[in-house]
Amino acid sequence: MTDPTRIWTAALIVIGDEILSGRTQDKNVAQIAGWLNVQGIRLREVRVVPDVTEAIVEAVNALRVRNDYLFTTGGIGPTHDDITVDAIAQALGVPVEIHPEARAVLERYYAARGGLTEARLRMARVPAGAMLIENRMSGAPGIRHGNIFIMAGVPHITAGMLDWLTGKLEGGLPVLSATLGCWVAESEVADLLATVERAHEGCQIGSYPFFREGRTGANFVIRSTDGASLERCTAALAEGLQAGGWPAIPGGI
Repeated sequence: MTDPTRIWTAALIVIGDEILSGRTQDKNVAQIAGWLNVQGIRLREVRVVPDVTEAIVEAVNALRVRNDYLFTTGGIGPTHDDITVDAIAQALGVPVEIHPEARAVLERYYAARGGLTEARLRMARVPAGAMLIENRMSGAPGIRHGNIFIMAGVPHITAGMLDWLTGKLEGGLPVLSATLGCWVAESEVADLLATVERAHEGCQIGSYPFFREGRTGANFVIRSTDGASLERCTAALAEGLQAGGWPAIPGGI
């Protein structure tokens, strides 16, 4: 039986020059982090790297060994600069091969779309020994090799791949959260936050300050894998803020 107290972790590598240049705004970090949390897996690290083989290899080898799972997004399309598969194969020390099932999927998908060209066939290439992640949106599958999940960079395609993976990964308890918003400078309540967190084992309190409407405020996010502990910690923080003259707003500001 899986230990429910074990913390399962994941890392994410976002691959693409277009992300680093600012031409494209990444949306996958948030959706993958949220999905992982529901699976009981914590996203611990995110690294953004260019379309450079050496950078991808270094990131893959660094992150795959210190996390239970490693996800990558981007660089698995049909063009010459889509080098993710080759780079990950190099990191793993295995050759690249055409996956027969992936080829069959692409042949069916492109049968009425001009056929399977050499460029499109590139999307059937995988590191040897890989399995496929189903893609119901655009035909080209994602790839799983051990604890590495190679996924599309287009957010709605990634979302479909995540949906197919739901329930297929081993994880722990999902992290629950509650938010309190308050018109107060976080420096004024730093001691209160630390005291409340120490008094509630298994809970963490994150502080996220903002300046809005000419006023300083902060949202406090309380996290725990235990619902009852979360409720007690949230109530204690709300009471402490109220006692200090800073009424808390459930759900945040």
